[in-house]
Amino acid sequence: MVLTALRGALGFLTRLPVGRTPRAWEAFCATPAAFPLAGYPVGVALALPVLIGSFLGLEADLTAFAFLLAVYAVTGVAHADAVADLGDAAAVHGDVDRRREVLKDSAVGVGAVLALGLVLLGTWTAVARLAALPVRAVGLVVAAEVGAKLAMATVACLGDATHDGLGAAVSDAHDARSLLLPVLVALPAALATYPNPAAAVALAAAGLAALCVLAWASRRLGGSNGDVVGASNELARLAALLTGVIAWTLW
Repeated sequence: MVLTALRGALGFLTRLPVGRTPRAWEAFCATPAAFPLAGYPVGVALALPVLIGSFLGLEADLTAFAFLLAVYAVTGVAHADAVADLGDAAAVHGDVDRRREVLKDSAVGVGAVLALGLVLLGTWTAVARLAALPVRAVGLVVAAEVGAKLAMATVACLGDATHDGLGAAVSDAHDARSLLLPVLVALPAALATYPNPAAAVALAAAGLAALCVLAWASRRLGGSNGDVVGASNELARLAALLTGVIAWTLW
């Protein structure tokens, strides 16, 4: 069951050619711990450009750009699209119904451009700084990705779906108690930079980012949906990388 759920998570959260069967999808929806579990192999894949850049002595900005390319080559653009949708919803003036209407609109507004631009710039900045740190700091990438997937599990378990759809598919059967196992699965990632606490700080920051996204969505959208779940991944990764790099530098 767990392996099937993991395949389903990888099939849903990445572009890898695995887990694209109804059985794997159903197992994934029933197993929120599959979110952070999938973060480990995805994190290792995303750490490779940073490791390679370090060994080849590439400039930090080139390594950071390679990291961004790897992120969207491995995970696709669905979560980035979710950030753009939430950016437009955040920028609109109006009530909950108006924000939900904008959330579904395929048009791209200034809120989308600004939100996605800030996420990309912040991620590039964090990884460029990370590339200048010792090689063992690369464990921070794994911790950040596990934290990003834990953020999605947090929104799925604690959020109330606004309508039937992707958000409801991964959240309707879960509640706060369902979050315990995902947290336990994610905890080993806190040791990825041991004895430096950067990974633990990153994991905590990702969890806090998820709670902030969920609180905003509950207040402004009346609940969560697939866009909220997807955007929590990108925002939590950003929070994890930035705070992790700061923690490593200050330690």
